[in-house]
Amino acid sequence: MTVRSKPRSSLGETLFDPIAIPLPSLRSTPPPSALHMPNSYQNVLAFLFAIEEINKNPHLLPNISLGYEFHNFIYSHWRMLENSLVLLTGQNEIPNYSCGKRKKSTAVLTGASWATSIQIGTLLELFKFPQVTFCSFDPMLRDNGQFPSVYQVAPKETSLALAMVSLMLHFRWTWVGLVIMEGQKGHQFLLDVTGEMDRNKVCVAFVKMVSSALVSYIALTKEHIILTKEISQVKVVVIYYDTDFLNDVNYKLENYLVMNKVWVTNSQWHADMTGKNFIFNSFHGAFILSNHHEKISGFQTFVQEANPSKYPKDLYLTMFWFQNFHCSFSDSDCSLNNCTPNASMTWLPVNRFDTAMTDWSHNTHNAVYAVAHALHEMLLQQAQRPSLGNQEGMMFSPWQLHPILKSMQFINPAGELVNLDENKKLDVDYDIVNFWNFPEGLKVLMKFGTFTRDAPHGLQLSLSDDMIEWATGITETPQSVCSESCHPGFRKTSQEGKPACCFDCTACPENEITNDTVDMEQCVKCPDDQYATVQQNHCLQRSMTFLAYEDTLGKTLAGTALSLAVVTVIVLGLFVKHRDTPIVKANNRALSYTLLISLTCCFLCSLLFIGLPNTATCTLQQTTFGIVFTVAVSTVLAKTITVVLAFKVTAPGRRMRHLLVSGAPNSIIPICTLIQLTLCGVWMGTNPPYIDTDVHSEHGHIIIVCNKGSLTAFYCVLGYLGSLALVSFTVAFLSRNLPDTFNEAKFLTFSMLVFCSVWVTFLPVYHSSKGKAMVAMEVFSILASSAGLLGCIFAPKCYIIFFRPERNFLHGFRDKTHSGKTRRHY
Repeated sequence: MTVRSKPRSSLGETLFDPIAIPLPSLRSTPPPSALHMPNSYQNVLAFLFAIEEINKNPHLLPNISLGYEFHNFIYSHWRMLENSLVLLTGQNEIPNYSCGKRKKSTAVLTGASWATSIQIGTLLELFKFPQVTFCSFDPMLRDNGQFPSVYQVAPKETSLALAMVSLMLHFRWTWVGLVIMEGQKGHQFLLDVTGEMDRNKVCVAFVKMVSSALVSYIALTKEHIILTKEISQVKVVVIYYDTDFLNDVNYKLENYLVMNKVWVTNSQWHADMTGKNFIFNSFHGAFILSNHHEKISGFQTFVQEANPSKYPKDLYLTMFWFQNFHCSFSDSDCSLNNCTPNASMTWLPVNRFDTAMTDWSHNTHNAVYAVAHALHEMLLQQAQRPSLGNQEGMMFSPWQLHPILKSMQFINPAGELVNLDENKKLDVDYDIVNFWNFPEGLKVLMKFGTFTRDAPHGLQLSLSDDMIEWATGITETPQSVCSESCHPGFRKTSQEGKPACCFDCTACPENEITNDTVDMEQCVKCPDDQYATVQQNHCLQRSMTFLAYEDTLGKTLAGTALSLAVVTVIVLGLFVKHRDTPIVKANNRALSYTLLISLTCCFLCSLLFIGLPNTATCTLQQTTFGIVFTVAVSTVLAKTITVVLAFKVTAPGRRMRHLLVSGAPNSIIPICTLIQLTLCGVWMGTNPPYIDTDVHSEHGHIIIVCNKGSLTAFYCVLGYLGSLALVSFTVAFLSRNLPDTFNEAKFLTFSMLVFCSVWVTFLPVYHSSKGKAMVAMEVFSILASSAGLLGCIFAPKCYIIFFRPERNFLHGFRDKTHSGKTRRHY
């Protein structure tokens, strides 16, 4: 239809591509499928609204009214070309010449996709006919070599993938499925979104490319049955729709999708399920990223006033009124009768007709204004030419609009900048809306956030989480992860053959942590002066500790050492007091004194191991221990040899008597001690003990210990001491049955057995102990072995002195036994 006024210009009208929004031609009966998509009709209303606004505007195209025509495209490549030829020639018969129209169209507005532009753009390009598209921005149409006459009104949407991934990061969704419509824009979006997901460590659970009606209409059902199994594994699914294939796929998905999912989709998606009355469907709670645009005032009023009487030739509007407002047809003129009085499309629920302007309708409105501004500029240029200024109608060819359209930018009635120059287009901002689907189709799109591409990093996404209505069955923010997050103290371990978001949680090694940041890939080792908490999520400062006198164990060991030393001194005093008695004089009185003094030193040397270690105590610990124990053991050896020599005195010859009288056994002590002193000297001169710290033995503590320096020297000292003890034990064992009165060979044997047992037990236990336990074990061994010598050798003598004094004298030198053998008496 062409609207004319005086003077006039005609504006070529929209070519609706067959996939996006089929609309009725005003010259023919609308196809049945068109009756099920009332929201597509909003684009026509936006177009008519813009035409009427411009025709009323005294500042834009003054005294000129825009005319328009509608051409409907259905699912047929032939129909696309047919309607394009009708537009160009003005003839339904499509001849190869143009006639029948006083005024030709000067531009065409299309919602065509890249695929449709191939069909009609090539034909329109032959006539250099301007084509202004109001569909979403398509990067493929930027090719000036292939589409030099195509201009896109919509802003760029290159930040859509970033906006969706930002939404995933906000809710910590790392396991997300992708359902993408096949096509050029779908494949480009797939590259963009997977790239953003990889950069932000969000994993793709699956990618499902959905065939469009033009690509594979028959395979749709089978494709979506497979889709159900894949979707059941994730909580969040991104659905990317291209407007070309919206309607068919929308119904197919609804038949198979499952509940309790969060759907994130772009603004071209419509889950209105027109004509259906349902309570909740699978799309309730979906997130839609809609292009942000300001509200155009007056549009809802225009929609409210639109009715068949105002547009009597609009057959689509007539049929829509008939279906929704209980009308009847008049038999005489096929007009509508008995309709609901004062009916308006604004009365209808949103699932039947949504009065809120969609992105497409907004772009349609801008497209009309873009052509109007271009015509206005063209007329101004012609008016400034004297040769053409007086020509009636100011005739020009459509191709003359190209230079103006290429650089066209203007402010629309909503105050937004509209730019047709591809090089100057800005990325669109997004409104993030929540799709609510209530009973009887009461659909609500609730805005709860925005995404601003040009905002500083970290401030691009702004959400009000408390406004979100989640999908049916979800009561709180859902988690969409392949593996549950690793808590502090655990690190991620990748699963072979699976994406990075699928992992196992492995406990950190000892004294290593993962802090409050979840899903760390590596544990962090605490410094030596710090230790990991039990939860292994923080490092705490270690406290210094050692075997102190204040500790219970330290008090016990020190008290025991002092008590035994006092007992030994008492025994020594007792022996000095009874020095002339046979029990003291037997087996060399001087050696007994020496042994008691050395045992006193053994008990006291254990105190060097208790308290805060320093350089002096670390040096004295091992040397004092080695020397005093060497004196004690060598004294026991000398006493044992003395017993043997005393028994051998009764044998013929004077050699044994001379050794006993001359005190030769006493020389064993200095000789053995000198050897031990030599070993200790070499030890101190090469690698002496030093102060060290042990951070591993006790959790949360740094134990100050004495490092032995050279372990070889330590074991040489200990080995030499063990050799002396073994020799003493052997000699005592061989002489245990000698028949002398007051013979202490048996006691010496038993004492050395205790001594050797203690130190044989000490070695494995010592090496298995750590920290203060190791020190305590060494002190205990010193005390136990010394106490064994003291008790086994001197306890029987003290018993005789105190309780059996009658036995502490000589009976005679010789008694006859029943066997005729003699016995030696002291």
